[in-house]
Amino acid sequence: MPSYTPELIQIMRAALEDVMTKIPADQATPGIKAHVAEVILKAAAEGQTSYEGLLASASAQMQTILSMLT
Repeated sequence: MPSYTPELIQIMRAALEDVMTKIPADQATPGIKAHVAEVILKAAAEGQTSYEGLLASASAQMQTILSMLT
């Protein structure tokens, strides 16, 4: 299981919150947030540690995540 520094956890949290602001309020459910967090955690586990990289990884999956609602 990967180990994350407190700094990386803060970066991941910031990326998650930023991505969630881009999701329409009526679709920003706890389940969607969990899926976005999962994408960010996976990207970090694969070595992506920059805010911009994590944000890009989550944003790239946004359409797939939102399609789960339909």
